[in-house]
Amino acid sequence: MKEWTPKERVLTAFARQEPDRVPINYHSNPGIDLRLKQHYGLAADDHEGLLQVLGVDFRSVGARYVGPKLHADVPGRQVDNWGIHRRWIEHESGGYWDYCDFPLREATVEMVAEWPMPSPDDYDYSEVAETCRRYQQYAINGAAGFGDIINGNGMLRSMEQTFIDLITEDPAGMLLADRRMEIQVEVTARVLEAARGGVDFLWLGEDLGTQIGPSISMQVFRKQIRPRYERFCELARAYNLPMMMHCCGSSSWAFDEFIDMGITVVETLQPEATNMAPEYLKARYGDRLAFHGCISTAGPVAYGTVAEVVDYCRHTLQVMMPGGGYCFAPTHALQDNSPTENVVAMYETAHTYGRY
Repeated sequence: MKEWTPKERVLTAFARQEPDRVPINYHSNPGIDLRLKQHYGLAADDHEGLLQVLGVDFRSVGARYVGPKLHADVPGRQVDNWGIHRRWIEHESGGYWDYCDFPLREATVEMVAEWPMPSPDDYDYSEVAETCRRYQQYAINGAAGFGDIINGNGMLRSMEQTFIDLITEDPAGMLLADRRMEIQVEVTARVLEAARGGVDFLWLGEDLGTQIGPSISMQVFRKQIRPRYERFCELARAYNLPMMMHCCGSSSWAFDEFIDMGITVVETLQPEATNMAPEYLKARYGDRLAFHGCISTAGPVAYGTVAEVVDYCRHTLQVMMPGGGYCFAPTHALQDNSPTENVVAMYETAHTYGRY
């Protein structure tokens, strides 16, 4: 039988055809990540070793920021180079860094225009080609989560103000979205140029749904969201690359628009959200889109038994695999409340029942 490389496996699935097995991906919070490494006898910093043990077919490439520090430290906060503030929130199974303070919530156009942001010139692109060469057998993503107008603006303006901005076309909010997108598009373009053909797809992101329906109207999507993403679409077409769009919540209402834009893979796919069940997605869009995700981080993997995890993952595979076009992955980062044995069973099920 033909020996498939991970790259061939992923690109075949992206083309809605059947590879040797479903491609597999992994994303997690730190707590469960550390427990998995301990389970497999790996060092805490051996991320590549864990990806290999789990059979992950994807890798990422990017450019390191090497420019000046742009925002002052704030006691009790993490402050990044976009000026986003985060505070540590403890919970029963660990903790996470939550967005707070929202320094541009009441900003004027002038304040947004002067807000320090990273320059594309301040990223180091010199290691991109070597990273692509090192992982050339894998499917390499060249833009992890870029776009993200609603969340990204929300981290600086607050979510409430961001939705108001989109509806009212507030100049300050729209300028913030445009400044952020301009930088992201340019950084991605330079990564693609530096990669010399080593990047296999672009992974974009925009959360468009609550658990029960759209978070914005189609009118707002077409006027405010889609035109700004068209620049990424043009860039992907210039390099003949597939585009995968991350969307949390009930987001299938926008999939026809994605298809029209040239997006061919949709990702996250929370099955408990409205119109996001695997059966619905496969029946309605399986002839036009490939899928990545569907394994809920809020279902049996977190709260069930090992047997329930196996049954759940096996059922998802049975629905999504026929005809190809499916990549097995969690709906978001695996959460720290997921028992180690459940996550191990999740990936073992993919390897056992994910073969064509």
